[in-house]
Amino acid sequence: MNYDAALFDLDGTLLNTIPDLADATNAMRVQMNMAPLSVDLIATYVGKGTENLVARALAPDLGASATDEQIRTGLDIFYRCYHLINGDKTAVYAGVVEGLSELREMRVKMAVVTNKPTEFTLPLLQRSGLAHYFDAVVCGDTCARKKPDPLPYLHGCELLDVQPARAFVVGDSMNDAQAARAAGITVLAVPYGYNEGHSVHNLPVDGIVPSIADAVQWAKAH
Repeated sequence: MNYDAALFDLDGTLLNTIPDLADATNAMRVQMNMAPLSVDLIATYVGKGTENLVARALAPDLGASATDEQIRTGLDIFYRCYHLINGDKTAVYAGVVEGLSELREMRVKMAVVTNKPTEFTLPLLQRSGLAHYFDAVVCGDTCARKKPDPLPYLHGCELLDVQPARAFVVGDSMNDAQAARAAGITVLAVPYGYNEGHSVHNLPVDGIVPSIADAVQWAKAH
């Protein structure tokens, strides 16, 4: 293999977190006297961080008129609700454990790079049984800027002590594709995630793979 490290997005790539995110989002809306939204709609709001998720979840009722105070209130409620259920309905995608285990056997360094806040990411990795695979975790509040900025992926490479050219990224969205491209890192996409409702086949990526296990085989062949 020509790669020394692999960096993974979390939501929509390693874990299906939509059920928990939707429950917390709708709990927030109900507490703010709004009707629940469909899970499929909420899924299109995921990917650019919690603040973006909350703002977009308030938009059907408040639109662009949502005040900073309303968004802060929504965030406070969402955080409280999500802390209570984080991981309850989350599932590890097929092929994840197999792929991560093979990389670990090959002594490839691994990191999670996510826009999810640290206070949710670390407990979720522990609860899902994936934490022990990773040498580093970069969260939405680790760096000054989130994906699609390249900074989080570049920081992940620094933590792993590898050059970007010797790493590959696996993600599920435009955020991952743009960030990895700007960082000079090979990037693969899985088709089952949360690309804001859009197909990954239009993303500027080096390959589309059915699973994390398939991503490892791709990396071994390239």
